[in-house]
Amino acid sequence: MERLDKINYYLDIAESVSKRGTCLRRNFGAIIVNYDQIISTGYAGAPRGRRNCCDIGHCVRDELNVPRGERYELCRSVHAEMNAIIAASRDSMIGATMYLVGVENDGSYVENASPCAMCKRVIINAGIERVVIRNSKNTYSCIKTEDWIANDDSLEGKAGY
Repeated sequence: MERLDKINYYLDIAESVSKRGTCLRRNFGAIIVNYDQIISTGYAGAPRGRRNCCDIGHCVRDELNVPRGERYELCRSVHAEMNAIIAASRDSMIGATMYLVGVENDGSYVENASPCAMCKRVIINAGIERVVIRNSKNTYSCIKTEDWIANDDSLEGKAGY
């Protein structure tokens, strides 16, 4: 028997978390791990007490044909990354790794998945050191948050991912 490597182990857990998501377009799952311990989990969904898109049966961004990565103020959901950060204490996140998996409604992985501009800012301020993003069942990308600081794409005024 071949043993699953640790990174894909954590990505599999994040993928399971994504199944709690309530988005009609795609769902993300995030887990924060530090010192080989899961600190918190998060998935995309409406704020507590508000109805989810899956409950109301429509997505405003879909209805307006808003492209991926734009106009998040219209979205009902709190992103998976933010929900994971909200659920964790600051001191437990310093130097941690976030594992992120995006799954389309057809079951395929989100192509070129990456945290949005707002989530990047929150991840940086949380003290998370790196983000590991699933590209396929066994492949992933690793991003050091210090790269987001050094290469500040918010200065370019670009929308999207």
